Amino acid sequence: IHYTIGQRRGLGIGGLADPLYVVRLDPEKRHVVVGPKEALATRIVPVREINWLGDAPFRSQAEWPLRVRIRSTKPPVEAIIRPTGPDTADVELLTAEEGVSPGQACVFYAPDGSRVFGGGWIWRGY
Repeated sequence: IHYTIGQRRGLGIGGLADPLYVVRLDPEKRHVVVGPKEALATRIVPVREINWLGDAPFRSQAEWPLRVRIRSTKPPVEAIIRPTGPDTADVELLTAEEGVSPGQACVFYAPDGSRVFGGGWIWRGY
């Protein structure tokens, strides 16, 4: 499948009042799901291959209130990182973000932005 989350052009779908966007991909089923721009917003971001740089072990807390950057062109946003395994987590964004896509980096920062706590790779969308 040669589409990306948030893609609008080249879908070959027209005739509607509002444009459609790629909102989810399912490569195994070869499905491309499209919808309105509002459907791109997500608050839960699964992350894997986490490289944790915090002082305490990653799984020593059920939740880490930090800031995360999921798009290189946007500033970090408030989030809660919930470890789900030794190097996996669900990141809950306190404000929904659009265009979150598998393969993007998710970098964790201290709440005041003073240091990097680690990061990982977004691996599937909800």
